[in-house]
Amino acid sequence: MAVSAERTTASVHAETKSLVAKLWNYCTVLRDDGLSTIDYVEQLSYLLFLKIADEQYRNDLSDAPKRIVPEHLDWPSLIAKQGEELERHYRHVLIELAKHPHTNLGTIFTKAQNKITDPAKLQKLAVDLIGKQEWAAAGVDIKGDAYEGLLAKGAEDIKTGAGQYFTPRALIEAMVEVTQPTPDDTILDPACGTGGFLIAAHGYIARKYRGRMTKAQREHLSNGAIRGIELVPGTARLAAMNMLLHGVGNSDGKSLIDVRDALANQPTGDERVSLILANPPFGKKSSITVYGTDGRMDKDDIAYDRSDFRSTTTNKQLNFLQHIMSALKVDGRAAVVLPDNVLFEGGAGEAIRRRLLREFDVHTLLRLPTGIFYAGGVKANVLFFDKKPPRVDGQPWTSALWVYDFRVGQHFTLKTKPLRRAHLDDFVSAYRQGDPRSERIETERFRAFSLDELLKRDKVNLNISWLKDPALDDTDSLLPPGVIAREIVDELQAALEEFAAIADVLGEPVPDEAIA
Repeated sequence: MAVSAERTTASVHAETKSLVAKLWNYCTVLRDDGLSTIDYVEQLSYLLFLKIADEQYRNDLSDAPKRIVPEHLDWPSLIAKQGEELERHYRHVLIELAKHPHTNLGTIFTKAQNKITDPAKLQKLAVDLIGKQEWAAAGVDIKGDAYEGLLAKGAEDIKTGAGQYFTPRALIEAMVEVTQPTPDDTILDPACGTGGFLIAAHGYIARKYRGRMTKAQREHLSNGAIRGIELVPGTARLAAMNMLLHGVGNSDGKSLIDVRDALANQPTGDERVSLILANPPFGKKSSITVYGTDGRMDKDDIAYDRSDFRSTTTNKQLNFLQHIMSALKVDGRAAVVLPDNVLFEGGAGEAIRRRLLREFDVHTLLRLPTGIFYAGGVKANVLFFDKKPPRVDGQPWTSALWVYDFRVGQHFTLKTKPLRRAHLDDFVSAYRQGDPRSERIETERFRAFSLDELLKRDKVNLNISWLKDPALDDTDSLLPPGVIAREIVDELQAALEEFAAIADVLGEPVPDEAIA
């Protein structure tokens, strides 16, 4: 049975690889018409959505199958036409489906337009490449694999990276598994990209609680329990598509993806949630002016007045961390991917870490290896913490931080050695042993650091490592030169930011362009 499953997985991967190659080759053809990689993926998304929506409708064996797309605007209505008539109807479909503002369907097709102006090429893409594939029948999320494969190729092609789109699926699955979403949770990703965390959380709940949810819980799960915020409209479009095709929400229901800047507004009332899963965008600075309650102002282009931010900074990751702290309900929990600089940066970074340890139970840190993100050399972590009510005695909520070092002695690549879910089995097992956390067991890679130990560290530096890699020199020598160069740049950038923070505290702020 295991061998059969292994062969099935291998065949699916082979099929996906072949499909991506076909779709990518056609992207190169359309480049002659002026289409960029992102334009191509966007057009591909519209057509894939229409095709998969039709498959799901036809495969729905219930008494009253529900259409995702109106009949006269659906896939059969499109491929029934040829040549210029096909191109005209495609434009009509995009325009009409956009006339559903603030719904899931509207989010997908807002401002949609056809950029494949050659009717013959549009027909080949729709009929020959997409139309001949049964997308919904695949045993895995083949459409997601296809998107990821295309964006990876696009990253290689334009040398800009596609890290804004995808968190490694294996990491998403492990984060969801240890945070254990329930049907009663309200779940948010404030920088949701294509919705990977949200879809994984929905899938986890659907599997674990199948047949045990009340009607109210099922309605809650489908209509607002799981939602995301995404700044980039094209990426939000992919998230809305993925969620709708995975059974999250309704096509004519309120959009579950809010297209806006999550940092622009302070969350209030029912905007606060019980679980946040997020990988905020990596980047050193954001073009904003933030006004915090610490009396400082960091000046840039756009002003945000966030009275809930205790520390003022233009560091994007630190502001996302403050936003997540604010967006959690009391007793809510968060799992957030953060770069190393958030763990050791001085100034506002130190102030935020001290507040985290005091007002939240910061209980687990997973140190991630390099090579798992599209941007080579990125050093990141997953921080797990719970929000707590104010303590009458004024004592901090954090008692100990458990650090799992999955970085030392590990290195992955997107092509030859990608991160798999099995690589994180030991971490998931170690994390589960901590329920209650007093029963966690220390191992070579998993150690607890008391609050006193953390507070004694310079600037409350949480970038903790104790393992020594005996093969470090050999490992480094085997890394691609580009990865080594990227890591050196990241280290230098982090050092510059550290010195800039010190200068800022001393009253001599360093211009952003000096460290950009």
